Amino acid sequence: MVARGEIARFWSLESLHMVSSDGGPESSALVDDNGSEEDYSYEDLCQANPRYLQPGGEQLAINELISDGSVVCAEALWDHVTMDDQELGFKAGDVIQVLEASNKDWWWGRNEDKEAWFPASFVRLRVNQEELSENSSSTQGEGQEADAGSNRHKHCESKRQMRTNVVQEIMDTERVYIKHLKDICEGYIRQCRKHTGMFTVAQLATIFGNIEDIYKFQRKFLKDLEKQYNKEEPHLSEIGSCFLQHQEGFAIYSEYCNNHPGACAELARLMKQSRYRHFFEACRLLQQMIDISLDGFLLTPVQKICKYPLQLAELLKYTTQEHSDYSNIKAAYEAMKNVACLINERKRKLESIDKIARWQVSIVGWEGLDILDRSSELIHSGELTRLTKQGRSQQRTFFLFDHQLVSCKKDLLRRDMLYYRGRVDMDDMELVDLEDGRDKDWNLSLKNAFKLVSRTTDEAHLLCAKKQEDKARWLQACGDERRRVQEDREMGMEIPENQKKLAMLNAQKAGHGKSKGYSGCPVAPPHQNLHPLHQRHVTVPTSVPQQQVFALAEPKRKPSLFWHTFNKLTPFKK
Repeated sequence: MVARGEIARFWSLESLHMVSSDGGPESSALVDDNGSEEDYSYEDLCQANPRYLQPGGEQLAINELISDGSVVCAEALWDHVTMDDQELGFKAGDVIQVLEASNKDWWWGRNEDKEAWFPASFVRLRVNQEELSENSSSTQGEGQEADAGSNRHKHCESKRQMRTNVVQEIMDTERVYIKHLKDICEGYIRQCRKHTGMFTVAQLATIFGNIEDIYKFQRKFLKDLEKQYNKEEPHLSEIGSCFLQHQEGFAIYSEYCNNHPGACAELARLMKQSRYRHFFEACRLLQQMIDISLDGFLLTPVQKICKYPLQLAELLKYTTQEHSDYSNIKAAYEAMKNVACLINERKRKLESIDKIARWQVSIVGWEGLDILDRSSELIHSGELTRLTKQGRSQQRTFFLFDHQLVSCKKDLLRRDMLYYRGRVDMDDMELVDLEDGRDKDWNLSLKNAFKLVSRTTDEAHLLCAKKQEDKARWLQACGDERRRVQEDREMGMEIPENQKKLAMLNAQKAGHGKSKGYSGCPVAPPHQNLHPLHQRHVTVPTSVPQQQVFALAEPKRKPSLFWHTFNKLTPFKK
């Protein structure tokens, strides 16, 4: 049986995985910028019980806690969107109660909605598994003032211990993370550069991205963290200033996360050849690295940047306002949340370009540049009536992307088939809201209408919605389009050209030889029957969680209502 005080010692996933190839605990050597090495002992990580550091020990530890009656909670790192009723859907930041963790990839858990399977790699276990007794002191009677005072003292002691747990988790995971980065740079990249016959410079740049820059940055960050860490009294540590000092430096993760899908694709291509599989395994063994594949190591920076806001949120929860680090931790939490939001926005755009590419391929008679040449996000779609100056009306389906508005016509017989009819450059257009009644410029009677007028030519488009609320949505969407374009420009949000070309190539391959419309969609695989909880869930989902953008554990974001509308009109398969 596991002692409650030992819970936090093995709660970090990284700490649990930090074992050598022969099963024994490793120590890491951190190389600073001056070339000297500072040795870190992982003694503290092993104190709870060494067997939890063995392969599979994490699941054993969690299940032992559950069987002991403890409530084990995890926080979602990313959204998990699923159409499978056997899987648990959740949003980033949601709390999931873990009910069973026998399988290393899929855990059984519960949220507010239901119990189901969820991918273990999508969550971070909480450092402090809160006890029901923590709030019990609020029920003390008036005649038990002495006991209440004692409980308040215990509560303060408990809060200090919980802050200690979170601070130690941050420090421990940073040290382990540095070890992972060092292993990638020295164990893989250094060896790959020696074998010029196997790898080109471009290939290495694709696979590893800017991970060497991340390693250099994280060394400096950890060095500053160590200076602010109070070893004797960890709860007094003032680490918030370190995050604020380095907040701009964390922006380098955007480039890495942008590059990661391409890295996974290139690595998967190489892994089809046995000589590359053997080479990468030899690199791992030579460096005495833990038993994780290269694609698993390359995922760690993506996971790491998403964990910072969760760690800081938990640290803020157990930091009193009187604490000298409170204001810095609060500011650091907001700063790291913004960094994570920026990176999630980049990932969301990368996810959307595959859908957009497949949509374009489904359109009959497409003309001109690919939609991805200028756009990366669908903002709104729906039916509008286009009026000409001669009074002719044309029923069209419009798709509003960033930078452009695409017009399509539905097939008279097959309403799921769309024909390309043109596009409007939104960068050159000014939106004009029109009142109901006769328009003096066009001399037409209008209702629920608005106009797009060119700033440089005499081009103009008069559009009418069926209902007033439809018009309001379009006006809002056009405003959103301009705002998002401006935000993308300010944040430097740009999809790499190779990603756009790859998305179009994959869409064209997938659509080759298939008829347009819903008939070309593959049939979803049948659901797998799962055993109820009391039967130990001996069967787990065999498929990977939905369509993955990042090769191992990168989730899809929840589709918007616009994509739902998109699906009705075009042969999409999410």
